[in-house]
This record gives sequence, structure tokens and C-alpha cells, in this order.
Amino acid sequence: METVPPEDPAGRPAAATLEFAGEYHRLEPGRTFTVGREGDLELDDNLFLHRHFLRVEHVSGLWWLANVGSRLSATVTDSEGRVQAWLAPGARLPLVFRATTVVFSAGPTTYELTVHADEPAFREVPRPAAEEGLSTIGAVPLTESQKLLIVALAEPVLRRDGTGMSELPTSAKAAERLGWTLTRFNRKLDNVCDKLDRLGVPGMRGGVRQFATNRRARLVEHAIAARLVTRDDLALLDAPPAGSTDHAPAGEEENE
Repeated sequence: METVPPEDPAGRPAAATLEFAGEYHRLEPGRTFTVGREGDLELDDNLFLHRHFLRVEHVSGLWWLANVGSRLSATVTDSEGRVQAWLAPGARLPLVFRATTVVFSAGPTTYELTVHADEPAFREVPRPAAEEGLSTIGAVPLTESQKLLIVALAEPVLRRDGTGMSELPTSAKAAERLGWTLTRFNRKLDNVCDKLDRLGVPGMRGGVRQFATNRRARLVEHAIAARLVTRDDLALLDAPPAGSTDHAPAGEEENE
């Protein structure tokens, strides 16, 4: 990547656009834009969502995204899922890419919005394609059943066309979708969350009272942002059961 000035040729600060559920909101320097139950973008009446959760503003030549809530966090990534950050309450970060995706959950609902910069502060510099099998940055080895589990949880988000909001299924509904027992589903969920926790993905662990609910939402957030699953993977839900082909990657055991 290379740095480019975030201004147009006339020297005026560049504007940006926030996209959500097919609607586009123009962001203008000098004006703060808020997202939440109330604000410039009123998402819905979800009581799990803060009245004011996210704030977008232009400061010192850059667009910034700030988490002004007290409990919820958001996953922020570039359009290709190569750079990812977890925006905790009180934190802020610059929106330097041409398209920045923001994914977050409030209760059982997952939201996705995108901020498009007219003049991004960073521009991609094409790199030679890596030789097959040598590119491992960001790769997470998943068994077939682990990937199926993530697809089943993320199905409403993956089937959604563009940005917007989706109700995530309960563990019981996702297990039924896969034809698994709830016990097997929960064991697989434990395995996936443990694996991502070991890899340093935040939010895979939590308090006793909130762990079961929050980890599903956080798992979907990370999987969508990091492109662990895509719309193409929805075909896996209609494929015949893998049966005995559910093998863990080399050096990894999975309890059934």
C-alpha cells in the first residue's frame, strides 16, 4: 500500500459515504455522523443496541470511526478481509481504505455497514501472485464440520444481499439445520472458539453468564470479516453429510 493525500485537487477535504441496507448516507467533513438506536442512522428498536454506538467524523485530514458505546464492540476490516481490527468501547481508528466494512452484533442481531471513501488515505499496490500453497497469512485450518457449523450460524448474513441486519440462529436451530444433536453442535462450537482463541482472535471467551450468546455472534462477525466463509459456502448446507471424511488438519485432533 502507498499513502495518498485524502483531499481532492481543489484542496477540499474528501467526503465519504456510509452504506447500510441499500441506503447511502453522505458524510461531510465538519459534521459528525452517529449510528445506533438513535442518531443519523437509526438501525432499529433493538434494546441490546446502544442509543449512540458508532460515530464517524473527519479529524486532521482523515475519517475516523469511534465506538462511543459502553458494552458492544465492532469488527472493522478492509473490503478484502486482509486487515482486521476489533473496535472496543472507547476506541477509535482511521478509515483509510477505499471501502471499510463494519460488522457488529447486539443480542441475536448482526449488523453490517460499509464506509466508502472518495479519496482513501491508502491505495493498494498490486503484488505478484503467491505460488500455490505458499500463501498462509490469515489462514485458519478448519475441519469440514467446523466450517459447516460456521456456515450454519452465518447463513442469514451470507444470504443477505449487501449490507444490513440479520437474526442469527440459536444453537438449537443451527444444529437442526445440520441434522446434528445439540450436544454435538456445542462440542464443535467449543472446538472452533478454542481454536480461534488460541490464534489470538478476541471475544471468543467471556463471562459465565454471557459466553454462550456472545461467542456465536463474535464467531460470525470474525468469520464474515476475515472471509473464513463466503456465499459460495452456502452450497455446503445442501451437500450430503460428510460422514467419515471429517478429518482434522495434520497435527490436530478433534473430539467427536
